Amino acid sequence: MFATAGANVAIAARSSADIDAVVADLDDRGSGKVIGIQADVADPMSCANLAETVRETFGAIDVVCANAGIFPEAPLASMTPAQLSEVLDINVKGTVYTVQSCLEALTASGRGRVILTSSITGPITGFPGWSHYGASKAAQLGFMRTAAIELAPRKITVNAILPGNILTEGLADMGEDYIAGMTRAIPAGALGTPADIGHLAAFLATKEAGYITGQAIAVDGGQVLPESPDAVSH
Repeated sequence: MFATAGANVAIAARSSADIDAVVADLDDRGSGKVIGIQADVADPMSCANLAETVRETFGAIDVVCANAGIFPEAPLASMTPAQLSEVLDINVKGTVYTVQSCLEALTASGRGRVILTSSITGPITGFPGWSHYGASKAAQLGFMRTAAIELAPRKITVNAILPGNILTEGLADMGEDYIAGMTRAIPAGALGTPADIGHLAAFLATKEAGYITGQAIAVDGGQVLPESPDAVSH
């Protein structure tokens, strides 16, 4: 959405192959410049280098979308310390490091925007096998609310998007039965798309959204609303 609107966009990922594919796709969508940077958000030095590279390339950082995250399955009874640490390092520490590294540039912008990608899992709902993931996503909201207060004097807004079941490659890997079951539980009658998330992120980055901060906004087709599956009919 940002590239289509003509914004300069920096894409960061651990895999250079992933970066190249996304940059090639976005290059054809708008008039802005798109760059890819290899980075590991779990490493604070890598985040600092990322922010410096973006600022040197574009001259400013106006919007930070902290959406790096992983969701490996790990039942509580068998979860290892390494599995827990990996999820918390990327989903929680990575969010903090990313925002922290961009603070100077966001402040200089005069209208900085921080947009986190959390989830309905953890803050609102739970799902067996993903307690570590749910904990990480709930932690992001605690960070978001406090950061929104702390950064308001800098004219920086901080909000979080809580996707429901969005049809991505990762969700597709869960299998057809999972997707069919989840679709039946959603009042809207369909899974969401990445564009549903992108449109909200693009709005939160606008001047018109300048009075919105500290908010967790679910984009889930009404998934969290029914008291029971029987309340949903298609």
